[in-house]
This record gives sequence, structure tokens and C-alpha cells, in this order.
Amino acid sequence: MPPLTGVVARVSELIMSLLSRAEIDLELRTLEGWAVERGAVRRQFVFAGFPDAVAFVQRLVPEAEQVDHHPDITINYNRVTLAYVTHSQGGVTTKDIDGARMADRVAGGAR
Repeated sequence: MPPLTGVVARVSELIMSLLSRAEIDLELRTLEGWAVERGAVRRQFVFAGFPDAVAFVQRLVPEAEQVDHHPDITINYNRVTLAYVTHSQGGVTTKDIDGARMADRVAGGAR
């Protein structure tokens, strides 16, 4: 089946289903360090210092832009906390799980 484009893709995104808590828990078993907190999937990454933390966010930005799905980001010196939630759906969807996987890949060897 060809990929969805234009209006059809936007409608598909708008009707994306929320994942159940059981579905989220199942997905999180494959994602180290991620947990459900305050209605989002969340993880804190620890880097050697502030420049490495900021560099991680800079690597994350183009990929988030490409898929038009952006995490909430908090930087505290060498720690970066990401939280993914699909605000338009009011909870966690597959886009959030995909975002977590992408962040793990981009983070490389961060703790």
C-alpha cells in the first residue's frame, strides 16, 4: 500500500488511537530507561557535560522535525529529560514510542 499523503495523512494522524496502559508497558519492555510518568513516556539521559547534552538535543531536532513529532525537553546541565505524548490525542500513541526509539538511537552511549 502506498504511503498516505496530504489531507489523507493528516486525517489518519488525527484519528490515531491511544495505546492502552498494557500496550505501553509491552512497548516499554523493549526500551531501556523509559517509563510512564504524568501521562507521557519519559526518560532522562545523562551526558559527560553540558556541551554533550546540548549536542544530543541538536541531533534530535532534525529527526523530530522530519516526522513532525516533538518531545518536551528539559536540560539540566548534563541531563536531558525527554517526554513524549501526543497532545492532540490526549495520551500516548505509537508516534511517542517511535520517538522514544529514535531518541535512544540518537543518544548513542548516553546513560
